[in-house]
Amino acid sequence: MRAPTAGRSAVFRPPHPGSRPATDEGFSRVEHSGGITASLPGRYASALYDLAKDRNLIAAVEGDLAGLAQAVRESADLAALIRNPQISRDAAGKAIEAVAGVLGLSELTRNFLGVLAHNRRLGSLPEVARAFATIAAAARGEVTAKVTTAHPLNDEQRRELAAKLKAREGREVKIDASVDPEILGGLVVTIGSRRIDGSLRTRLNSLAQAMKG
Repeated sequence: MRAPTAGRSAVFRPPHPGSRPATDEGFSRVEHSGGITASLPGRYASALYDLAKDRNLIAAVEGDLAGLAQAVRESADLAALIRNPQISRDAAGKAIEAVAGVLGLSELTRNFLGVLAHNRRLGSLPEVARAFATIAAAARGEVTAKVTTAHPLNDEQRRELAAKLKAREGREVKIDASVDPEILGGLVVTIGSRRIDGSLRTRLNSLAQAMKG
């Protein structure tokens, strides 16, 4: 089975450690900051970003990937599908194509998903989406804040948090939110190598340690 192509003969091939995905004309040789390309999902995301940039589709692809990542978080069946090693390449490709149709994804994103399915990398989709968002945000002069909460943030809470982080960072901040019930309450914010732990779990642990002292 041949890997699907992404327009104008641009071809995704599985990246090798220490390198970015091999490309045809669609890929530029621009390096992305933040060490993203050190990981396999990061190299896939970087390659996809270059193609999207070439076609002026960065916003569309970023939205596609965000929607896919949300679908994986909300659908146990979809999460199981992309991580099931027993599903054949052909079956995985058809299944993810059906999902892409329901979500109304762009042709470039559909072709990219076909390549992930062919290379048995659909399980990396959430990490690819996160890496793509980070690359796109950096190109816009934004910084990405990974925010973990015990419960999902609503739109108003996202806006308020983004505004506070913007005031702190001095530039636009993109929120990459995830949920971890084990932190009990509060939130944990990671920006680059910096971590702000305001979780209830950490505060309770600190209180317990103080009481022991």
